[in-house]
Amino acid sequence: MYRPGGNYPAVRLKSASIHQCGINVQGSPPGPPHSPARGRCFMQLFSDGRGKTVMRILVADDHALVREGLRRILSEMPDVIAVDEAAAGQEVLRKAWERDYDVILLDISMPGRSGLDVLKQLRNDKPSLKILMLSMHPEDHYAVRAIKAGAYGYLTKGSNADELLDAVRKVASGRKYISPSLAETLACHMENGSGKLLHETLSDREFEVMCMIASGKTVKEIASELSLSVKTISTYRTRILCKMGMKNNAQLTHYTIQNRLLG
Repeated sequence: MYRPGGNYPAVRLKSASIHQCGINVQGSPPGPPHSPARGRCFMQLFSDGRGKTVMRILVADDHALVREGLRRILSEMPDVIAVDEAAAGQEVLRKAWERDYDVILLDISMPGRSGLDVLKQLRNDKPSLKILMLSMHPEDHYAVRAIKAGAYGYLTKGSNADELLDAVRKVASGRKYISPSLAETLACHMENGSGKLLHETLSDREFEVMCMIASGKTVKEIASELSLSVKTISTYRTRILCKMGMKNNAQLTHYTIQNRLLG
């Protein structure tokens, strides 16, 4: 039987990356069973009883195994009291209104509204909310856009567990989490000033669609992945070509490769 304050084994995942933890997770998380009152995806954890500040965290990712891996890592933090989950943008917005979270771990690529869209909405509706972006994409793809949109930090899924825990603690305390490589990228953008590259004139959704086109995906495949209509994706494609002064997908692909925009 579970007893609050009981001595339960810790799960050690510090040598694995976030992505690996999501893929290799087996079994149930340590600690008490799920509370029916909080729903299937809500896990209640407890502090060590010594007056430490506790945190409530929302993990938003459309892959269940990734969410499970992140929960296991976060459960190692003695100051985390609860970890909630969301699998889509609208669910993130709903839960952010229903509950108060100290930190939201938000994936950039989710069905429906993208992570960047959700980030902007949350920053507008709840400006004090601290959001840490999580992505499979390298920093030079989306990190600058995320920071400019109001994220407190950007972390790739290839990061190890120690980096995740450090980032969560910094963001929860109100500080920004900026890796050395991202700091260098941000400095370069400040130096460049208004000298924008072509892809920097695109909206976040247009940039996402451009990268998907350049990776070889068809309009139909992109529409299915983003939960949008084929007509909408075709409209995005037309806008992208117009803004960048290009005529076809081959030119887009060449540009994205030349500027190292594909992971």
